Amino acid sequence: MAIKFKVNASRRVADTVTKAFLSLHLAPKGYYLLTTIGRKSGIPRSNPVTLIEDGGHRWLVSPYGNVSWFYNAKASGKVTLTRNGKSETVAVRECSAVQAAPILRKYVIHVAITRPYFDVGVDSSEEAYVAEAPKHPVFEIIA
Repeated sequence: MAIKFKVNASRRVADTVTKAFLSLHLAPKGYYLLTTIGRKSGIPRSNPVTLIEDGGHRWLVSPYGNVSWFYNAKASGKVTLTRNGKSETVAVRECSAVQAAPILRKYVIHVAITRPYFDVGVDSSEEAYVAEAPKHPVFEIIA
């Protein structure tokens, strides 16, 4: 059974440290600062994220489910990604469960720290990933 994501003090500290590493150009490959505009407030909100990159395509996965940045990205259809002092605003398109399944598998394999939030494992079937997809939305990044 997957654990439910809750923002707590340790999560805030981890996000702050990750943001600092990103600003100092020390973050691992695939880490970005995601900025969305609040759909109700209009205020920019930033979160560290890990992108899945494969074959010239990039995907943004919401490993903790339908969190605020997901709703903001879905509402606006665009996000800003920042890494190593360079920012780019890109369009995003939510993927269907079938499209998302192979991306989720790559995410679970490469971003081990989020595995407890998934009800699938590295060796789970494609059907299991399709069933898991509605719980972890995936956006295709359209540059």
